[in-house]
This record gives sequence, structure tokens and C-alpha cells, in this order.
Amino acid sequence: MPLLSSDYHPPRWLNGGHVQTILPSLLPQRFQPWQKSERLELADGDFLELRRWRHESPSPLAVLSHGLEGSVQGVYIRSMTRTLHQAGWDVLAWNYRGCGGIENRLIRFYHSGETSDLRQIIEHAAKTHERVALIGFSLGANLSLKCVGEAPAHPAVCAVIAISAPADLASSARMIDDVPGNRLYQQHFLSSLKAKVLRKAQRFPELRVMLTGRDGIRAVRTLSEFDERITAPLHGFSNAADYWARASSLPHLSNITVPTLLLNARNDPLLATPSFPEELAKNSAHLHLEAPDHGGHVGFLDFQNGLQPWHDRRALEFFNQVGM
Repeated sequence: MPLLSSDYHPPRWLNGGHVQTILPSLLPQRFQPWQKSERLELADGDFLELRRWRHESPSPLAVLSHGLEGSVQGVYIRSMTRTLHQAGWDVLAWNYRGCGGIENRLIRFYHSGETSDLRQIIEHAAKTHERVALIGFSLGANLSLKCVGEAPAHPAVCAVIAISAPADLASSARMIDDVPGNRLYQQHFLSSLKAKVLRKAQRFPELRVMLTGRDGIRAVRTLSEFDERITAPLHGFSNAADYWARASSLPHLSNITVPTLLLNARNDPLLATPSFPEELAKNSAHLHLEAPDHGGHVGFLDFQNGLQPWHDRRALEFFNQVGM
């Protein structure tokens, strides 16, 4: 599939990757409350929190997956929900384990490659919807790509859109930790992750052992260290490198068999070259890579329709192109 050219063109003053990344979360927006809340019980005894908007008539369903330390209340989740619902879609958004201010039951959390939870979401959604699309943002984009690449997609899944996907986790970890201009993102993520782990340690003595001593949580200064000392051992990986390799979607992209749009901006401050798999896209009948010069990380503001991001409109356009 040839690489897609992009018609995304922000105002000149909005060309910077950091501005595009940060500004959407600072602009005031008002969204209606979620129409319905659900709790999905999981096979291992844990649970996931779901939020829905539904039409009374049969409609296709979009499953929205958020980014690292995000939630269903994220501006990009709520904006996409509004756009899709106005276009006649049903929407299901979900909080990963321990996200959204709700502590999960088990000692484990979520991670960038945890597709089993997403698969249970899809199974649940397919009970009421024959046509399902996946839309992931950042971590959720990697998750959505891996879900349909590492194994055959569920028969109900008809399309996938991955926005600002760190398809290669190792290179994105280095971008966040090693590029001086990304320290703001690094510290934002670390602050949230470390606080969450410390809260959980009050309920799990075995986790407290991991957080103390010379290599404990207070000594963690980078996301790579967090993945090495917490994420990897807590979720069955031998170390951070093993986690990044096994949780990345990049090795699975060539196996995708449903129409898929990978939308990554060239000036995304959190993505490196491996997350722009041009050769894979050129040789794939299903993976479409669109890489505009601008857009930042889950940014893509253009103000052509108020504060609606351009990627909301691009999602609808792609779904129409593939016949959803």
C-alpha cells in the first residue's frame, strides 16, 4: 500500500511539536456526561471500567483506548466520542486497570502490550455490535495495532486507527528519557506512575519489597528505570528490554489483515524513526501509514472546526473509505 499523503496543515504559529502536544489539554472544552457506565469482570478476577454512548438504532461501534496514565475523561477521548456519535456511531471507551482514579483488585496494572484486556473488551462489544472499529491513542494505539497483528482479528473488527503510536517502545523510551526537551513529559508520567505504585503497595506487602532499598521506587529517575524495576517484573518480563521487545506492535504490523490507518506526525516529540514503518506499509495490503510533517503527539489542531482536532475528521474519512 503506498504511503498516504496528508492534507493536515496547521496554522504557521502551531507548527511546533511541543505546542501541538501540550495545547489541546490546556484549551477549555465542555463535554456531555457519559451516557452509560459499566464494569466488565475479567477472567482473572480483576475488572475494567467502561463508558458508552449509544444510539437506539443499530450502529457501528468504535472502541477507544487511551494513552499512558490517561482515562476515559481525556480530552482526545471525549472529542473523538462526540465526533463519532454525531456521525451516527456508538462509542465504548475504557479505563485500563488502575486508571481513571479507580484502583484495580490485583497487584498488576496495565502495560503497553496488554492485549488480553482489549480482547475481552472486543468480545464483550461483539455481543451487541456486528461491526467494531478500534481507535487507539499513543499507548492505546500500540495496543490496538498489536491486538490485530499478533493474532487474527476478531471477526467483528472491521478497521483500526492508531494515532501517535509508539510502535517501537524501546526507541520511544529513549526519546522520552534522553531528549532534554522531553523532560516535562517524563516527569509528568513518572509522577503519576510512582504515586500509583506507592498507593498500591499499601495493599500488597510483596510490592513494598520491590519499592524499598537502593533500587526502590524513590531512586527511579527515568521511565526506563521504572520499566526495569516495576513494569517488567510486575507483568512477567525479565527486564525493560524484554518488555519493550515483546510489547511493541512493530513486529506484528506485517500480519495485519484488516484496514488500518497508522497516523503519526513527523514532529511528534515522543516518536523515533522505527515508529514510522514506511517499508512495511509499502508492502502491506492493509496497513496505511500517514505521516504529516506536523501534529505533535495526539495534537493535530487546525481550528477549522473550532477545537475539534483534525484527526477526529480524518478518522471518519478513513472509515468511509473502507466502507464502515
